Amino acid sequence: MAKKSKKKQGDPGHRVVARNKRAQREYEIESTLEAGIVLLGTEVKSIRAGRMDLTDGYATIRDAELFLVGAHIAPYDKASHFNHPPRRDRKLLVQRQVIDRMSIKTRERGYTIVPLEVYFNEKNLVKVRIALAKGRKLHDNRESIKRDELRREMRDARRQR
Repeated sequence: MAKKSKKKQGDPGHRVVARNKRAQREYEIESTLEAGIVLLGTEVKSIRAGRMDLTDGYATIRDAELFLVGAHIAPYDKASHFNHPPRRDRKLLVQRQVIDRMSIKTRERGYTIVPLEVYFNEKNLVKVRIALAKGRKLHDNRESIKRDELRREMRDARRQR
């Protein structure tokens, strides 16, 4: 008799809902962190439908708490008058010591906190991967583009052998 797997068949695991591709290009990422996010019920339903955008989002520290600002979660179609505002500030759940360290870094010149992606973890909770990043200059972007092209060419050359 065969044993049944305890893992569900349709289990998504680490299902990414939204990515901030601009953050990878415009910032030099120093460190990343997983944070929980405080959401309303209609926001969770809208995120499950894949209707979230992080392109203009960033995180800021107010009163020793971390907030996600500028992220767009589309209103849920079936919610009628109980819907949420699409661009409201959302609280991120991070330990106090981490917030203090990030606060010190963001006071330094050029550092900012950017969201990289929003995803559902193994427990089916919405998580945000945020990064402490430093803005790139134009010449930095050119160097990183050249470096990426060289890596791509080397990888292609290895594959052709």
